[in-house]
Amino acid sequence: MECNPPFFGGNFAGIREKLPYLQELGVGVLYLNPIFMAWSNHRYDTADRGKVSAFLKRKNVLFSAKRYGIDAMGAMAQGLFASLLIGTIIKTLGQQLNVQFLIDAGNFAQQVAGPAMAVSIGAALSAPQLVLYSLIAVGMAANKLGGAGGPLAVYFITIVASECGKIVSKETKVDILVTPAVTILVGVGLSVLCAPAIGAAASSVGDFIKWATNLQPLLMGILVSVVVGMALTLPISSAAICAALSLTGLAGGAAVAGCCAQMVGFALMSFRENGVGGLVSQGLGTSMLQMPNIIRNPRVWIPPTLASAITGPIATCLFHLEMNGPAVSSGMGTCGLVGQIGVYTGWLNDIAAGTKATILPMDWVGLILICFVLPAVLTLLFAFFLRKWGWIKGGDLKLQ
Repeated sequence: MECNPPFFGGNFAGIREKLPYLQELGVGVLYLNPIFMAWSNHRYDTADRGKVSAFLKRKNVLFSAKRYGIDAMGAMAQGLFASLLIGTIIKTLGQQLNVQFLIDAGNFAQQVAGPAMAVSIGAALSAPQLVLYSLIAVGMAANKLGGAGGPLAVYFITIVASECGKIVSKETKVDILVTPAVTILVGVGLSVLCAPAIGAAASSVGDFIKWATNLQPLLMGILVSVVVGMALTLPISSAAICAALSLTGLAGGAAVAGCCAQMVGFALMSFRENGVGGLVSQGLGTSMLQMPNIIRNPRVWIPPTLASAITGPIATCLFHLEMNGPAVSSGMGTCGLVGQIGVYTGWLNDIAAGTKATILPMDWVGLILICFVLPAVLTLLFAFFLRKWGWIKGGDLKLQ
């Protein structure tokens, strides 16, 4: 039997054409049947929920956890890096060198964080050009109205606005007006209605994590360090998660420790297989490169994860390492040394705010030990025993 046999069911163009007539009748709501492939015309007897209607396929609107949960979030982190994060680094450099041009350039970059995130997400969703450019306004609105939790608001609202824009794209003869209008009105409308609540919820979760870390630095130091570190290695964005939750302070320090343990740990643990190239690509790039090897042999993940469970509470309990720079830095680890620059930026911010007198030698000792020395020593130690027990074999960590 053929799925969705031909029938006179109309289409979106027909619905638009009849909207004035329906309004005259007093109709305020339209209910549409499911869009999934099915054996009958009403489509309630879904044949395959993995296949959406031909119309949505043609529009490249694909409901996928990978697309929305991995691709979009990863792209959002890149947008944050290309605006807020790099802007902070440039501004800090300008302040240290007393170069006004660098300070101004950094300020400009920081101010476009919302649009940069939105455009990055739209690009990951393969949005057409008119939709992509319209998302600039959406990102600005969502990030501003979302407050401290703006990145999470940008993430959710941009996905919806982008997909709505893609649905109407090139469906009318005045596409240059309709597509931007739909994208902007949907995005800004959702920003007004939802962004404050999304931002408040994200901030509340982040505040709870920070409060719990201050209250129970040992337990939360372990938990935050391990979870955020594993998120960095997984094909999701630890940087975007930290940004969305505004994860700074002592919890941010634990997050930095966990990310460094994964990156430095994998870089050194796999040196015999990957050499200098692997050392640099993982130590200053990302430990995500090891995901194929983790899938083949999950035991290779044990050494850096155990290391993060140790460095996290040392960071929170012994050195009281805080990350008070941009929240996105908490989830970057040693990637371009962004995590360490974030900690240093936080020190400068604390000094400017009067909460810190000066940068002490012990601050530098703690930063170096937590980010580089301890991850290296602990991971190599754990890896030694796992290799001796046969849990990790030669070639298990070879990058493809």
